[in-house]
Amino acid sequence: MPKLSIVLFASTLLCGSLFAAEAGMPQLDPKYWASQSFWLIIIFLSIYLLIDRIFIPKIKGNIDTREDKIRKDLEEAKIFKEEAEKKLKMYKELIDAAKIDSKKVLSESRQKLNEDIQIKKTNIQKEIEKETQKAEDEIKKLKTESLNKINLVSEDIVSSLLKEIFGEDGNKSSIKATVSEVVKQQKVKKT
Repeated sequence: MPKLSIVLFASTLLCGSLFAAEAGMPQLDPKYWASQSFWLIIIFLSIYLLIDRIFIPKIKGNIDTREDKIRKDLEEAKIFKEEAEKKLKMYKELIDAAKIDSKKVLSESRQKLNEDIQIKKTNIQKEIEKETQKAEDEIKKLKTESLNKINLVSEDIVSSLLKEIFGEDGNKSSIKATVSEVVKQQKVKKT
C-alpha cells in the first residue's frame, strides 16, 4: 500500500499538467504541492504531538486511576466478604448455642414441672387417702352407732309390743339376745 501511494505521488509530479488543475482546482496543481505537503506535515505532527504529549497521558492516567480504584474496591470487597463470612459463622454459632441453651432450659423446666406435678399429685393422693380413711372411719363409727341405736330401738319396740300384746314386760336380756341374733342374720344375708 505505501508503494502504491509513492508511485501515484511520483507520477503526478512528473505529469506536467493535470486536468483538474487546469479546470480550476489549485490543490491539484503540482506547484502548490510542496506548501500543501509542508502544512499537512505541520498539522499532522502538531496533532500527533498533542495526542501523544497531552491526551494519551491524561487518558492513561485516568485508566490507571480507574484500575487502582477497581483493585482497591475489589480488595475492600474481599475484606468485607471475609468479615461477613466470619460474622455469619459467629451468628450461626450463636444461634446453635441459643438453640442448645433453649432446649436445655426447656428440658429442665419440663423436668421441674413434672417433679412439681408429681409432688402435688402425691400430696393430693395422701390427702384423698386421709379423707377416705376419715370417711371410712366415720362410716364405721356411724354404722356401729346406728347398729347400736337400731338394737336399742328394736329392743324398745319389741318390749313395747310384748307389753301391749301380752300385757307384761318381757325379759330384757332375752329380748336383747333375740334382737342381736336377728341383726346378725340380716348381716349374713346382706354379705
